[in-house]
Amino acid sequence: MDIALPGEGGRSTRYTLVGQPVQPVTGARFSRIAYAAAHVVADPLEMTDPWSRPVVDWDRTMAFRHHLWRLGFRIAEAMDTSQRGMGFDWANAKELIRRSIAESRAVDGADLASGAGTDHLAPAAARTLHDVIGAYEEQFAFIEGQGGKAIMMASRALAAVARGPDDYAAVYDRILSQASGKVILHWLGDMFDPALKGYWGSGVFETALDTVVAIIERHASKVEGIKISLLDAGKEVALRNRLPNSVVMFTGDDFNYPELIAGDGNRHSHALLGIFDAIAPVANAALARLAAGDRVGYNALMAPTVPLSRKIFEAPTEYYKAGIVFMAWLNGHQHHFAMVGGMQSARGIRHYAEIFQLADQAGLLADPDVAISRMRSLCAVAGV
Repeated sequence: MDIALPGEGGRSTRYTLVGQPVQPVTGARFSRIAYAAAHVVADPLEMTDPWSRPVVDWDRTMAFRHHLWRLGFRIAEAMDTSQRGMGFDWANAKELIRRSIAESRAVDGADLASGAGTDHLAPAAARTLHDVIGAYEEQFAFIEGQGGKAIMMASRALAAVARGPDDYAAVYDRILSQASGKVILHWLGDMFDPALKGYWGSGVFETALDTVVAIIERHASKVEGIKISLLDAGKEVALRNRLPNSVVMFTGDDFNYPELIAGDGNRHSHALLGIFDAIAPVANAALARLAAGDRVGYNALMAPTVPLSRKIFEAPTEYYKAGIVFMAWLNGHQHHFAMVGGMQSARGIRHYAEIFQLADQAGLLADPDVAISRMRSLCAVAGV
């Protein structure tokens, strides 16, 4: 099977598929906690103003969560993969969280945690730390009121009003001290969101690290773990090595996740990854191999997914959601390639063509005939 794909200089090239779809392991048991941060499916037939009034296809959105649960993953709900802060507002996030928690109760073994942030408070409208605290409290109250577990997302509003590490400590101390259950923290780098530059009150990693570790040590009984998304394995290991034994490291490194999950023989990271949305079948099979002690088999499956992930998460990294949804469309999880906020336009046709090739090489085109048909239609719209 082959397909004409766009190349350099406006020319098209022929690409012959080489991959064999990897089959996931039914009933797999993992030796790592594995959260997949899941996307939302837009409803293009109902959206008349997609930039400002998104409409969600709730049935397809929930069906995708069942797909992830069947493959053994926990779900990180209403995170940046669902376009929080990029077209998907808190009102929609509340409905997503409510529906997902309700769905999880009907699925044996299903688990999820939901993002609690301050995105209903515009950074420019935040005047004091109390404004930020109040915004966090509102979202925590909703999630915990639904019986859910909160992921404390990084806050643009806090980044805007904080004057140093002490301000971050004051906010996190307040929220963690009153949380009803264990919380997952999230350190999101400015490559994912430029508004978070200097988070934790410093642009120096070592200073920010000291601030985070001190907060976690004060609240070790309330912190399940921390997800770090800096796309730097060395920085993740530096934090991992300083965590209390009771606190879990969740890798959010979509560039270096295989080695971080496997570990160095002394410590390893668990996972809370957006890329798991797109590579779930292969990640399932690889994690099953790792649990069985087959590091070679794990590496063989995971290694081809890394070039794909690096392409999806390339700069500008915040637009990675387009590649995630593109993969869901190629693999038949939704009938269209339309996104909340029209975000599919954030990447060009050659970017999608490269993702298509890398997905094939990683064994991630579940039905190559369907994937080719859909890729051809996208190329045709782009004039290829």
